[in-house]
Amino acid sequence: MLDMPDRRRSIKAPVLIVLHQERSSAGRVGQLLLEKGYPLDIRRPVLGEALPKTLAEHSGAVVFGGPMSANDPDEFVKTEINWLDIPLKENKPYLGICLGAQMLVHHLGGKVETEPQGRVEIGWYPIRPTEHGRLLMHWPKMVYHFHREGFDLPHGCQRLAEGDIYRNQAIRYGENAWGIQFHAELTRAMMHRWVVHGASRFVMPNAQQGRDHLEGRMIFDAPLKAWLSEFLDLVFEKNRCPA
Repeated sequence: MLDMPDRRRSIKAPVLIVLHQERSSAGRVGQLLLEKGYPLDIRRPVLGEALPKTLAEHSGAVVFGGPMSANDPDEFVKTEINWLDIPLKENKPYLGICLGAQMLVHHLGGKVETEPQGRVEIGWYPIRPTEHGRLLMHWPKMVYHFHREGFDLPHGCQRLAEGDIYRNQAIRYGENAWGIQFHAELTRAMMHRWVVHGASRFVMPNAQQGRDHLEGRMIFDAPLKAWLSEFLDLVFEKNRCPA
């Protein structure tokens, strides 16, 4: 399914959007990409939709999160992880969010696993940019999480931001592959849905209660949104040739 910006038809190639549930959306990432002039090519491999055999006609790809694990034996999970050969070999911009980042790490030979004490990050938690990260951009102090697995740092990757429980919060591989463990894409409506449907996970070690998710949004969301817009420019705009 191809979504186009409402304004004059863009001359930019579409961004491939990979979602993992029937009712999932690209949220704020999709909104910002459309505002920046990128059409969205939305695919859901979990529903049997095929991924492109090349990204020659795309500006890049964003693979979002989901309730599954990069370690799951499902065929579509394996297929997605193997498919990452395409953006990496073609040196196309790739952004993995949560599961999408874990798939990238898995593809690169890294480990995706739970924290040794079984703690999760579900709610708002601080991150700190590394020296590499600080040289690239300004980072928010607090970000929103909804995960119970993290990832290590594969050979050849740079750590851009780190956290207290799951160290690797943002990574870069080569020039154009990026992964973030947290969620900057949630709209207000999306967060409300996650709080309702994910309430059973709030009893897990280190998880925050739903009210903390919503109260934190009022405090921390504005800088997170500003960061996301700048970050998408870093991922998709820096190497784009003028038309």
